[in-house]
Amino acid sequence: MLRWILGGRDAQSAVEKSPVLCIGEEQPKNWFTELQVLKGHFDIVRFLVQIDDFRCASAGDDGLVLVWNVETGEKLQELRGHSQQITAITTFTCVSGDTQHTSLITASSDRTLSVSSFSHKHKHTLCRDGRQQGPRDMTRFTTLAIVKCLLVLERLCVWLSGGDELCVWNKDFQLQCQRQNHSDTGEHKQEEQLLPCAPDIIYRLTVSSDSSLSVAEIRCLSDHQDNIRALINVNDGLFASGSHIGELILWDATEWNILAYEHILWEESQADTQAEIRLGAPKPSEMSIQHLTTNGKLILAAVGSGLYVYSILTKTVVAYRKTAHDSNVLHTMLLSDSELMSCSEDGSVRMWEMQDLPLPAEPASPGFFGMWSFGRSSKQTGPPSKKVMEMPSLRMLELTGDLIGHSGAVQMFVSFGAKGLVTCSTDHLLILWKNGERQSHLRSLALFQKLEENGRL
Repeated sequence: MLRWILGGRDAQSAVEKSPVLCIGEEQPKNWFTELQVLKGHFDIVRFLVQIDDFRCASAGDDGLVLVWNVETGEKLQELRGHSQQITAITTFTCVSGDTQHTSLITASSDRTLSVSSFSHKHKHTLCRDGRQQGPRDMTRFTTLAIVKCLLVLERLCVWLSGGDELCVWNKDFQLQCQRQNHSDTGEHKQEEQLLPCAPDIIYRLTVSSDSSLSVAEIRCLSDHQDNIRALINVNDGLFASGSHIGELILWDATEWNILAYEHILWEESQADTQAEIRLGAPKPSEMSIQHLTTNGKLILAAVGSGLYVYSILTKTVVAYRKTAHDSNVLHTMLLSDSELMSCSEDGSVRMWEMQDLPLPAEPASPGFFGMWSFGRSSKQTGPPSKKVMEMPSLRMLELTGDLIGHSGAVQMFVSFGAKGLVTCSTDHLLILWKNGERQSHLRSLALFQKLEENGRL
């Protein structure tokens, strides 16, 4: 309330929330009407990864990796391969004969990498090298630096670990090369893969005719005016990056040209700025891009507590909401070309739908459109971006579902389609959200099957 008296815009309490975001209990488009709490971790759960159609793995600050059956909520396995918190996790799938194996790769601040393999031949069997695997059968590697990200290149059948150093591993989990400079004469070059996996540097992985691998630095992404917070591949020729001050850049992965530049900025008036100075420095998270996701057509950016949808085809803004949550958005997902989902530090998971603006359209006043500024800064040399008022196709993000169950920040989520949605949080819990109608139908089928087996039908 004090901030309002001094001229600030943000609501500071639950009482002052925007009524638009209070959807209430009637949520006809929200099919997640049942939930199941999954317990097993004893510290913050930061990561979720899908193993196959019915299994997922969770990991976090307790160093544990837990494997779950998303159909039943059963904990299938507890892997204890690390002594400190997990810093990255990913899956690596390969086919051997008639059997498909998915390896779960984890990295930890204890400077180790661990690999566990899952066989898809038997639904509930965890295997490595064809034998039954227990929690202590993880393959472990010691690294010289803390690994902060893991990247799988399925086309080349290799995976990479990045941090203070960049390492390339083959499908047999043997170290192939580390970050080093190589001169490329072009004679032995057979195949290359662009690796935008470091925050500011692009590397090229080269496969020579003798199948040896080499890594070379080819470009530093210096066009951003602040630290890069998010980076995502759109397709083989495009990738996007987002910075701490709200810059979104779409890059050509072949020529390294900037194809589009947008500066997502909530503009404050001079009075508001003076009020902020009295109360303290402005929060940089208000315009920081924390997460990017794409479906190849659209890019969804988590910007502070808001959401921003950008069209790759038209290079224009198609929808946004400055205040989508009460705190920073941590993870997002595009469910379709018109539906999306987000989770936040406020402990909620929200479902959104892009809808046309009501007619007659709301006037294009600074109060509505002045929250964002789209355009290239003075540092950029390319053509300026289009203004919002020049975009007749701009749509609104309508809240269609609000999943409230966690008591802490929701770190991320994984969707299993009709089977449900899994979320993880700082409250040490996972929640399996289920389609209530589907679950009721499955229970009815199970009941009739049991009655038939007992001869009562």
